[in-house]
Amino acid sequence: MKLSGYALHPALRDALAVLALTLYSGAGVAQSVTLPHVHGLTYSADGKRLIVAVHDGLAIYNAGRWSKDPGPRHDYMGFTATQKRFYSSGHPAPGSGLTNPLGLIVSGDGGRTWEKRGFEGESDFHTLGASYETNAIYVHNPGRNSRMDRPGIYYTLNDGFTWTRAQAQGLTSAVHAIAVHPSKPQTVAVAAKEGLFLSTDSGERFERLAAGQALAAFFELGGEHLVYSMHDGAARLYRHSLKSRSRTEIPLPPLTQDAVSYIAQNPADKSEYAIATFERSVFLSKNTGKNWTQIARNGQAK
Repeated sequence: MKLSGYALHPALRDALAVLALTLYSGAGVAQSVTLPHVHGLTYSADGKRLIVAVHDGLAIYNAGRWSKDPGPRHDYMGFTATQKRFYSSGHPAPGSGLTNPLGLIVSGDGGRTWEKRGFEGESDFHTLGASYETNAIYVHNPGRNSRMDRPGIYYTLNDGFTWTRAQAQGLTSAVHAIAVHPSKPQTVAVAAKEGLFLSTDSGERFERLAAGQALAAFFELGGEHLVYSMHDGAARLYRHSLKSRSRTEIPLPPLTQDAVSYIAQNPADKSEYAIATFERSVFLSKNTGKNWTQIARNGQAK
């Protein structure tokens, strides 16, 4: 290979070849990513990628850059993750040939491929939670289907093959979010219109931990604390100790007419948190919420 009549040094030639391959493949080039809706938030098991479930697939934030995951562009609803799996519901990507709605689907390869776990063509579970270590799944069923004879909270301990309806005594208002303890599948929290509720018997009975409109809930991966968001005229974020039953408020970045809709914790660095808001903004904190950095604003990735 020659340039302007001169032979290239082998090291320079190799470097140019790598650069050409990088530019051709698109690697290393920041993509323009938008978040038309946000339906879930999680980290990959190695903590390197923040994954946002949106209206047209999965958006990925990795090493300071945004990209779109090459997997199916489904409209993921109720998206949640465990240590080894993703669970979701929602609507299939155009042209996929899948039945709408998706019912319950599961991925064991980070969202590249998905398997059915029932309810396709029947139910769209907007509210879904899963236990990080045990894969227990809880859903709020909005209506009757072939395996659930009435609305309410249902759970499965065997990846969706059998379902049990929770009696949900003490829970009387609209359900906004469900969170499941990472290692105790019988412990489940519900963020609801009238407060934050906790059950330790698989949803048979709930007690209210906090009054007011609760919007999101998340068990820290150590299992000792429950983090949840509320709105009482202003956005709030709290950390509740399951042992002492005390709570502390976590400072939030300025959120004007907005509130926290999803919460995630990095499994590789438990001091790193991510939050998404109803107005499709995303923030990161490297020190458990003391300071926040905005990485998406009103649906536009930064």
